[in-house]
Formats: sequence, C-alpha cells, structure tokens
Amino acid sequence: MLTLDSINFGSGWFPTLRKRPGSSGYYTVAWALADRFREHGPWSNDELRRLTPDELADVLGQERGHELLGLYARALNDLGGFLGERLATDVVDAAGGSAARLAESLTAMPFFQDDGFWKRAQITPNDLALAGVAEFADLDELTIFADNLVPHVLRMDGVLRYAPELAELIDREELLPPGDEEREIRACAVHACELIAQRLGIPPRDLDVMLWNRGQGERYKARPRHRTRTVFY
Repeated sequence: MLTLDSINFGSGWFPTLRKRPGSSGYYTVAWALADRFREHGPWSNDELRRLTPDELADVLGQERGHELLGLYARALNDLGGFLGERLATDVVDAAGGSAARLAESLTAMPFFQDDGFWKRAQITPNDLALAGVAEFADLDELTIFADNLVPHVLRMDGVLRYAPELAELIDREELLPPGDEEREIRACAVHACELIAQRLGIPPRDLDVMLWNRGQGERYKARPRHRTRTVFY
C-alpha cells in the first residue's frame, strides 16, 4: 500500500496511458503493481532507490519514455530514500496509531507535500486501515482526499458550480494548469464535503470513498472532469 500510494497520482496523464480492458488509469497502475508483487514480491529499499523509469514502464505495461513514468520512478526512489533501512511497518509503527502523524511523516517526501490538502499523505493511512493491516485512532479527523474525481461528482450532482469560462475549458477537455483555479476547485470540494459529512453524521473519509466509487458510474465518466498534470493527485 505504501508503494502504491507513492505513485497514486497522474490523473492528468491517464488519458495517455495504455489501460487494461475495462480499467481506469488508477486501476491499470494498481493492478500491474499488484501483479508484480504477487510474482516477485515487493522491491527492496535499495531496489526502490535504484529503480529506473524504463524498468517501471515495463512493470506497469507502459511505453518507455513516458513523462509520467519518470515521475513515478522518482517517487519510488524517494520512497526508498525515506525508508532507509526501515520496513514499511516500522514507518507505520512510528506513527503510534495516529493517521495524522503518519501523514505528516510522509510529507518528508517532496511528492507528498501537497500543502493545504495532503491528499496522498492522508489517503495512505486510510488505505492501510481499509486493507486491514493497520489501525489509527484519529482516522475520522482526516479530510476528504482532494483530487479531481470527487469535485467532478459534486459538480455533476449540483453541489459545485463553476464559472462559465472554467466550465467550458473543462468540458473541452483542456488541461487546467496547476495553480489557483485547480486549488480552489479542490478546496471547495473539501469544504462542501465537511458540511455534507456533518449533515450525514459520517466521517469525511467515508464520504470520500462513497463519492469516489460513485464517480465510477457511466453518468460521471461520460462528462470530462478537470485534469491537471500534477504529482499530488
């Protein structure tokens, strides 16, 4: 899970990936990574530090030279450096049962430093908990995991409304540059989900999972979501 969440980004590039039949970009990457782990086991920390973009492209079934694979390799090199001589379980144990503490520790890696959101840093303890391999006392204090799918679902369901020029750019499937507009979209999604979670009486993290799964439906896939090429989601 720690390896997967280290490369749990790149939705801005997903339309350019070779996808497995019936799979999204995320599931294509996750499935290929799982296949590798089942066949060969996890990479050692030293192997993570030395992993090349071409090696990773072959594992994930993608074209060598793809920009995203270079970023994925760097992210896994960073993970190997972050782990040092530690096991992944040592990193979890060091958090002392706190999801917030684990998330904060992960921001020592540059690609986890999503200031103001900590999307992937927060989703890591939640994923570990969902997988049944770790427990955290403060999971319910996490926000939603601000990406581009949850805001899209909120937009489709009438919770968020975009300015006409922004809506037209997204509907034309043009890339939205990193910056104020894409951060405002995610910030509004976080705020809206805090209010919705309070009204429903559920943790924001559970609402995030519900909305993310809702976004897999054909109605939501039929309309473009905003896409930004970033290492944060």
